[in-house]
Amino acid sequence: MTTYTAPVEDMMFLYEKLRNNKSYNELEKYKDVTPDLVKNILEEAAKINQNIILPLAKVGDEQPATLENGVVRTPPGYKEAYKKYIEDGWTSLSCDPKYGGQGMPKTVSAFFDEMLSSASLSFKLYSELSIGAYNCINHHATNEVKDKYLPKMVEGKWSGTMCLTEPICGTDLGLLKTKAVEQSDGTYKLSGQKIFITSGDHDLTENIIHLVIARSTDSPSGTRGISLFLVPKYIVNDDGSLGPRNGISTGSIESKMGIKGSATCVLNFDDAVGYMIGPKNKGLNSMFTMMNLERIVVGIQGLGISEIAYQNSLMYSKERKQGKSNNNKTSNGSADFIIEHADIRRSLLNMKSIIEGERALCFWLSQQTEVSLNHENKKIKQEAADFVSLMTPVVKALFTDMGSEITSEAMQIFGGYGYTKDQGIEQLYRDNRITPIYEGTNSVQAIDLVFRKLVNKNGDIIDRYINMVKKEMEINNNEKIAPFIAILDTYLEKLSSFTSWVKDKIQNSKDDANAASNDYLKVLGLVAVGYSWLKVLQVSFEDYDNNKIFYEDKIQTANFFFQRVLPRIDAHCSSAMSGSRYIMDFKFN
Repeated sequence: MTTYTAPVEDMMFLYEKLRNNKSYNELEKYKDVTPDLVKNILEEAAKINQNIILPLAKVGDEQPATLENGVVRTPPGYKEAYKKYIEDGWTSLSCDPKYGGQGMPKTVSAFFDEMLSSASLSFKLYSELSIGAYNCINHHATNEVKDKYLPKMVEGKWSGTMCLTEPICGTDLGLLKTKAVEQSDGTYKLSGQKIFITSGDHDLTENIIHLVIARSTDSPSGTRGISLFLVPKYIVNDDGSLGPRNGISTGSIESKMGIKGSATCVLNFDDAVGYMIGPKNKGLNSMFTMMNLERIVVGIQGLGISEIAYQNSLMYSKERKQGKSNNNKTSNGSADFIIEHADIRRSLLNMKSIIEGERALCFWLSQQTEVSLNHENKKIKQEAADFVSLMTPVVKALFTDMGSEITSEAMQIFGGYGYTKDQGIEQLYRDNRITPIYEGTNSVQAIDLVFRKLVNKNGDIIDRYINMVKKEMEINNNEKIAPFIAILDTYLEKLSSFTSWVKDKIQNSKDDANAASNDYLKVLGLVAVGYSWLKVLQVSFEDYDNNKIFYEDKIQTANFFFQRVLPRIDAHCSSAMSGSRYIMDFKFN
């Protein structure tokens, strides 16, 4: 079984030292969120994740959610843990106090998301989609609907889902078949089938609030005719009490490679009563409020699983003896701990440098998200929103791809033991493997980035981002950081050249741009992580004497990232800019 210690010290370092975003610090609503308060929250979060939720990971894998006589039952221990989870208020952490929430910023809730992903992704998924549904309802529903549904969802007694995928369509939602028939009282009756619905049914909450996309019978075909509906498992009476069961049934639970404790359901809607959320035929716009935030959270899942994989790999490498390292000059044939071997150290530093850089990038993105939602200045708000839009597919895809790489390396460090179930490492690999797939596959993220996010109606977003990074590098005059700036500047120029090439290909050879999109996302992502490391290094050099051990660790970890990880950019650029000719001209037999 894996062990886990929440990285509270590193999280607090980011919150205390990298919360230097001027626009973020202008947000009045978070003036009372002090470092002491955040530290108390994170320490309590660490306790529940380490002591109560972590043991559920193995239980859920060995005794998955089941469907019995139409009732979905969660794994042993989930009910008790979930009761404690909502009693302690974790579902309400980032929600509006108007509906019973604690009103914490994303800069805090993102840390909790990471911890929960490390402890048990399966358990996390029962509340994660609820927060997404909460955000969607809060942004697009009427005040009457908000007042009726949100307090119970914030409390955690009701949960939520997102119902998009159907047997006939995944990414191409214009093909969906679920129909909605308007009734005389203004409600709709929905009929159709949705698949791959995370936490689609379970026994943890009194009610489940499904957000369902469907086509009204008088709407046009394609994505232009999609509307969003709120469809509760149990009808909610006017006084807030629960009425009869709605026309929703669970057809089956998917038998999956990983996250087995999470019930991934086939849901059948048979004249289920639904309520339209947002404007008619604009359902995708409303749903993307939920999906875009969820994509960032999925990236954090990859980060959280990477962290626990690294922790266990490091611990094992200090306990396992195997072979003699090059520094072992003894003649008695005694073996060394494997952490003494150069290649094991390379693997560990690869994990560590990527994880800590990703966490810093995520913290920067959390600040941008809050500015995009809450700043009073429309120009500042829009610029932050554009940067969030640019980085959303990057964080989702890069963090989850790196999660696959890191969990695979962890298994390699454990050797044969890593391949067995006893250690829990192979489960981390299996649990993470869904993260590059759901909420839009990583190839979809890359295509979305290249064709929709680099330049949009608000202008050339990628050029603004590159110029922002350049400007910050130019004003940083600390001579100790100069070698790092020089390296990043080299790769920033390569990103700039790659960007120009991509923009040209979008106009003149879309196959070239399409074939290069995955490489482009990784190049932008690695530069963004490098930029985040510069922010960490700036503090580390300036504050070095106050915490030498901590900051020396940061500096040496950054050294590895700049010397051994950033150079991956060379291969991505060279491969991508070879074009698509040898891809599209190939004749498959």
